[in-house]
Amino acid sequence: MHRYRKHWAALIPTEILGQYAGNMGAFSMGMGWDYGSRRQWETYLLFGFIPKCSSSRPKMTMTLKQNYVPWNIPLGHGFQFEPLSTGMYFNTVFGREFWSTEPTKYPRGYYKFATKIRANIFAGERFTRSLDKDNILGVKDVSLFYEVSTCDLYVVTKVKNSSISLFDILSLSVGFKLRLL
Repeated sequence: MHRYRKHWAALIPTEILGQYAGNMGAFSMGMGWDYGSRRQWETYLLFGFIPKCSSSRPKMTMTLKQNYVPWNIPLGHGFQFEPLSTGMYFNTVFGREFWSTEPTKYPRGYYKFATKIRANIFAGERFTRSLDKDNILGVKDVSLFYEVSTCDLYVVTKVKNSSISLFDILSLSVGFKLRLL
């Protein structure tokens, strides 16, 4: 029985993540799991929000994100610097105007990419502060990060059109991560 409980306990999220921008909505928030011999792998499920802006209504997004943090540098007094956080994520926007197979109203092959799912890659850095184990919030440490990302559609567009600058296909995001006790 204890062995079964141990396996089920692995499904309990160990992290909470909040992220502003980054091709996954104006703001996204979700839960995640860290694992690996040095906890260098992280997987997140995030839900985001895109405000109304130039469309008829606001939209919701969902993102599945995989991080890899190969090393960290202890700075002392509970601080550490993670000079590289990299990975990829898949993002979808909920709404009728987004599709995974080309609608029949367009000639076959007119659009080369589906509008429903975007594949993204990113790289960034993090600063982390460990907290006392006695804190009442149940948070082991707090991280602040930034990431620079791009998606599959932007890269293909850049390759086909040299007049598009590299800065036009990159997106900057900032966020926080709470690792739970």
